[in-house]
Amino acid sequence: MRNWLWILLIFPLIANASYDRNTARPVNKIVFGHVDSVRYISKEDIRRSHANGWETLLGGVIGGIIGYQFGGGRGQQVATAVGAVAGAGIAQSQQSQEYRVEYKLVELLIKTDKGKFIDVIQDVDPDMLFHRGDSVRILYFDDGVRVDTTYDSNY
Repeated sequence: MRNWLWILLIFPLIANASYDRNTARPVNKIVFGHVDSVRYISKEDIRRSHANGWETLLGGVIGGIIGYQFGGGRGQQVATAVGAVAGAGIAQSQQSQEYRVEYKLVELLIKTDKGKFIDVIQDVDPDMLFHRGDSVRILYFDDGVRVDTTYDSNY
């Protein structure tokens, strides 16, 4: 029973592990150019929490464990059941909440060194703000593109 409890408590934490966004990945193509226009966009979105049930189950288990600490005999069984239901109910109410998400994006119209125009919308990086006339490079990956400023260097 104790091993199952650890699995129920620890597995959801491992399953929801996030990936580091600063990972190396192959670049398929690089195009150089200059920013023709910049438009910063702020988009607000209302989202509903997507609960997968693990939180409710975990709340029920924790509530049952806490309830088990009270009473004796039949009273302990009732306290365990009440604790489990209360824990699941509290976890369920916390899951189904709405929250606001604000996306900060930048739209860049870039004139490449070959005279072609490319429009890219990407997340704003506060450490890399763009202005008209900036020298940039467009990095093409398997799953999308990214625009970065270029610096004087000898290739």
